[in-house]
Amino acid sequence: MISMDESPLPNIIGFLALASYIATLLPTILRIVFPQTKETGIPQWLLKRRRVIGLIAFFLALGHGFLMVQKRNFDFFDIKTFWIYIQGVSTFIIFTLLSITSNNWSIKKLKKNWKQLHKLTYVAMVVLIWHIWDKMSGHWTYLTPISLAAITIITVLFVIRLWIEYQSKQQKNAANVAKADLVGKGVR
Repeated sequence: MISMDESPLPNIIGFLALASYIATLLPTILRIVFPQTKETGIPQWLLKRRRVIGLIAFFLALGHGFLMVQKRNFDFFDIKTFWIYIQGVSTFIIFTLLSITSNNWSIKKLKKNWKQLHKLTYVAMVVLIWHIWDKMSGHWTYLTPISLAAITIITVLFVIRLWIEYQSKQQKNAANVAKADLVGKGVR
């Protein structure tokens, strides 16, 4: 049986980082998977604040990581320790890259590469499931199932978003082919 321990401060901060991170993923997912939410204004509101919310997620993740390092007295030069915490370190590296490039200057300098770089957020989404499951295994708190459910649901919604975008692209391509066939046959 899994015991539900009280959440220590690093876990609470980690949970808040996760919630903030999920808020950065919501605008596009809501707009595509649940188009009726456009009428509520929630996707637009989140989209306008996405950078700030992302920075909040980064600083909360930084706080979470700092408190965990302090609590566990990590040896960063021990490869075994590094390997044990690879998910958290990987996610933090991704969050760092996203944070330092979440500005207009970076968008201008990186151009198309900026979008490619920021797709790393979807890698972080998957790594976070592994991170939460692995690190909380055996000593769950009341936040653990909420965290796992939230990141899993957003990941599933992301996959649904990709499917909807793929279907839409297929339909547009089919319509363009049909239109080209009509034009080729002289029908306008």
